[in-house]
Amino acid sequence: MQTRNKILDDISHLMTNAMGVAQGAKDEAETAVKSLMDRWLADRDFVTREEFDAVRTMAQKAREENVALAARIAALEGKLDK
Repeated sequence: MQTRNKILDDISHLMTNAMGVAQGAKDEAETAVKSLMDRWLADRDFVTREEFDAVRTMAQKAREENVALAARIAALEGKLDK
């Protein structure tokens, strides 16, 4: 039969509780820093990745339309010259 030492049990519980408190403080600090960064980025008017991708897609489509229109204009000008 094993005897349990009350002091070691108390120290074990104390350390377990301290680790729980430390983990909670870490989580709270991470949340606070994330919130601060989100507010800072929002104040800087940065665009989101989704907004950037949408504008890039629109620009690519406009570029392709310009190329198609330039080819059409060149073909029409070719017909006028004949």
